[in-house]
Amino acid sequence: MADASSVIVIAHRGASGERPEHTLESYQRAIEQGADYIEPDLVMTRDGVLVARHENEIGGTTDVAQHPQFAERRRTQVIDGETMTGWFTEDFTLAEIKTLRARERLPALRPANCAFDGRFTVPTFEEIMQLAEGANRARSGATRIGVYPETKHPAHFQRLGLAQERPVLETLERHGYGASGSPVFIQSFDPNSLRQLRDMTPLPLVQLLEYEIGDVSRIAQYANCIGIAKGLATPTSVAEAHGQGLAVHAWTFRAENEFLPDDLKAGRSPAAHGDLRGEIARYLALGIDGFFTDFPAIGVAARDAHISAVHPEHQPATATSFPEKSVHGR
Repeated sequence: MADASSVIVIAHRGASGERPEHTLESYQRAIEQGADYIEPDLVMTRDGVLVARHENEIGGTTDVAQHPQFAERRRTQVIDGETMTGWFTEDFTLAEIKTLRARERLPALRPANCAFDGRFTVPTFEEIMQLAEGANRARSGATRIGVYPETKHPAHFQRLGLAQERPVLETLERHGYGASGSPVFIQSFDPNSLRQLRDMTPLPLVQLLEYEIGDVSRIAQYANCIGIAKGLATPTSVAEAHGQGLAVHAWTFRAENEFLPDDLKAGRSPAAHGDLRGEIARYLALGIDGFFTDFPAIGVAARDAHISAVHPEHQPATATSFPEKSVHGR
């Protein structure tokens, strides 16, 4: 089992259960609620700037459809084998992206978040790192806020001449997050991107897995951690990953009934909040090393309760824990 005192809480797209995802306001709220890491998904603009969106298709998370000057940019393309229709960040300059405003991605489940529609901009990765730096200054020497970026569709962007790997590393380095031991994890579903990063940085890398665990010994050749859909987390899978020196981070924990098992739901409305803390506790008992949640305050409370139960001698901690790995020759 993982050392419970080092389990990390990762704010999934910020405090996205309370503010529209991937906005500075969402990340700020996550920091205020005690998250150990904030998680930006990163895509590229046409002029090569990293911005935070869950997908490069932005029709569902911005008001781009309300801008008639951009109507002709709506198109269909195939990305990583999936046909997608909408507006894509690679068709916009940063200046154009900055004319858009963020919208709640799950309005039916999070109607309260819709009150913020139109109020927040789409942040750059640079702005997110500036926010983290400001939070660190306010902490006056306490543990730095961690940053957990994901490269989205790296092969797609590489084909467009907009490779993400080096700009991600350069941005982290510019803000003092590039050295070994920095509170950073870089994640991707694309193993080729991670292998490329392995030759470029000592920072810990995370192989994201959604449908199956696969060969963890092979993953351990280039990654430090697996980030797994919570349905893949079992005593066996966690033990196998730990046996290969891989940390295990599970995703995504959300409070709405829509995302909870039946026995933890409250009422019948999909949007009602059930027992998220109880669900997180079940997965912590499996020995996971961290977890992604849209509700960092609940995640921190669940993690701290778990620490107190397993290690009553410890005060709740926010330490970063990942296995030491050689960067080259693997």
